[in-house]
Amino acid sequence: MDLKRISIFIFMFSFFIAVAQEKGQEPEGRQINIVYGANFTKDEEQFPGASIFSKDDERQVQFEHQGADLWCDIAIYYSQENRLKAIGNVRLQQGDSIEMNSVKLDYDGNTKLAKAMENVDLSDGKMTLTTDTLYFDREKQISFYRSNGKVVDSVNVLTSKIGTYFTELKKVQFRNKVHIDNPEYIIDSEQLDYYRISKNAYMYGPSTITGEEYKIYCERGYYDTKVERGYGVKNTRIDYSNRIIEGDSVYFDKATSFASATNNIKVTDTVNNSVIRAHYAEVFKEKDSVFATKRAVAINLVQQDSLYIHGDTLMVTGKPESRIVRAFRNAKFYKTDLSGKCDSIHSAEKTGITKLITNPILWNVDNQITGDSIHLISDLETDKLDSLKVLENAFIISLDTISKTGYNQAKGKDLFGKFIENELKIIDLVKNTEVIYYMYNDDQELIGIDKTICSKIRLLMANSDIEDITFFVNPDGDIFPDKELPVESRKLKGFIWRGDERILTKDDIFDEDDNTIELVKIRGIDNPIDIDAEEKERQKNENDPVNNIPNSKATKPKETAVKKVQKP
Repeated sequence: MDLKRISIFIFMFSFFIAVAQEKGQEPEGRQINIVYGANFTKDEEQFPGASIFSKDDERQVQFEHQGADLWCDIAIYYSQENRLKAIGNVRLQQGDSIEMNSVKLDYDGNTKLAKAMENVDLSDGKMTLTTDTLYFDREKQISFYRSNGKVVDSVNVLTSKIGTYFTELKKVQFRNKVHIDNPEYIIDSEQLDYYRISKNAYMYGPSTITGEEYKIYCERGYYDTKVERGYGVKNTRIDYSNRIIEGDSVYFDKATSFASATNNIKVTDTVNNSVIRAHYAEVFKEKDSVFATKRAVAINLVQQDSLYIHGDTLMVTGKPESRIVRAFRNAKFYKTDLSGKCDSIHSAEKTGITKLITNPILWNVDNQITGDSIHLISDLETDKLDSLKVLENAFIISLDTISKTGYNQAKGKDLFGKFIENELKIIDLVKNTEVIYYMYNDDQELIGIDKTICSKIRLLMANSDIEDITFFVNPDGDIFPDKELPVESRKLKGFIWRGDERILTKDDIFDEDDNTIELVKIRGIDNPIDIDAEEKERQKNENDPVNNIPNSKATKPKETAVKKVQKP
C-alpha cells in the first residue's frame, strides 16, 4: 500500500469518527487520535475489528490522547472500543514531565489506563522507576506495579514488591519487602512513602535503618534520607556502639550525633550493664553523654543486686571506662541493704567513689548515718562495696530492737566504715566521739545503758547490729542502770531520728510529683497522620529561611518538642 492510499484511509477513518461523534456514538472519553499511521493493514482472523499500523523507514507509529503521545513499532487499534495495543519500542510521553518506555503497552482511551509490559521504565526527569509490568492511571495520575520494582534517583535506590507512584505529589508508596540502598545506610521496611523532591521517607510497620555507626528500628517514623535525620513514634530503638535508646518517640540526627527521646524511655549502657529510665532524655554520642529528666532513674547491676539512683535531673558523661553519673536536686538511691538521699549524687566509674553531697543521709539496713558529706567507695576489680567515709559531723543511729523505745547512737568528727562481702562490718569514729548503747545479757535483759566519750570508737557489726564496741584513748563514761539515766540524757547532741524518711523499696525513690507526671501526647501513635499534609508543611518550613535551621522544630516531630530542662 503506497503513501497516497494510506493518507486517503486516514482521512476516511477520521471522517467516520467525526460522523460517529455527531450521532452521539463516541464512547465515554475522547477518542484516541492517530498522528502518524505509517503502514496499515487488517487481520480479522487474529484481531477482529482492529486496524493494524506499523512503522515505516522514516518514523514510528504515533497516537495522541488528551495530552499524551504514544510511539511504537506496531499498533493494533480498536477504534470502536477506543483502545489499542502497542508493540515494540513503546514510548508514552505525558507533557514534559512523564515518559514511560516498554516492549508492550495496552491503552484504554475511555478509562485512560495504560498497562506497560516487559522492561518497563517510567521517568519524571529526576527519578526512574523500572519493573516488569506497570499500570499507569492517567485519570488519577498514579502508576503502580505488583510484581517487584525499582526506583532510582540522585540519592537512593529503592526496591519493593508493590509500589505506587503519585505523579502530582511526586511520591512513591512502597509496600512489601521495601529496601533502600544508599552508600551511607540501608533501609528495610514493610511500607515506606518516599517523596521524590525532598527525599523524605515515612515508614510504617517493622522498619530498620542501618548506618555506619548506628541502627534504628521503628514501626512508624520519618527519615530525611539526604542528611540522615528523623524520628520514630512507635516501638522505636536506636543502637549506638555502646548505648541502646528506646522510647515512645525518638528523634535522631547523624550530623550532630544527637538523639532525644520522649515518654517511657530506656537508655541501656551495653558496656557497663546499666540502664537509664525517664520520660525525657537527650543522648550526645560524640560526647558519650546522656541527659535525662522526668522520673529519671539510673539502674546499675552490682553483684546481682541493682542500684537505683534518682534525681530531678540525671547526667551520665564520659567514656565507658570513665563514666560519671550525676543526680541533681532531690537525689535518692536504693539497693537491697543500702539507701540514701541528699541534694546531689556524684558517682565515678574510674575511681569507684559515689559522693552524697549536701544534707546527705544513708541507711544501712537499720542504721541511719548522717554527716556533712558521705562517700561510698567500691572495689574497682570486684565492683563490690569496699568502704565508707562520712566527713564532718558523723552520726550513726539505730533503734534499739529489743526495747523499741531507745536508740543506739555514736558520733564523731569523721566516720570510716569497712564493707566485707557488701555488708558493713567495721565502723571507726574519730575525734570527739560519743556513744550511747543499750546493753543486754544473753536472755535479752537490759544490763544498762553505756554512755561514753573518747578520742576514737570502733564498732564491730554483725547482721547490721552492733556486736562489740572498743574505746580508744582515755575513754570517759559509765554504764547506767535504766532507772538512773534520765530520758533527756539518752540522746546525744544533734540527734534527729528520720526513720519515716527511710527508703525501703526502689519505688520510694520517687516522690508524688514523679508518680503523677503528665506525659506528652505523642501524635501519630494511636491515630494515623495525614502524611501528605505533614510533608507539605515540612517542605514549607524548610523553604522558609527563618525556620530552615538545623535542629529547628520544623525538622523535629511536633510531639517530641519538649522544652529542655535547664542543666545544672
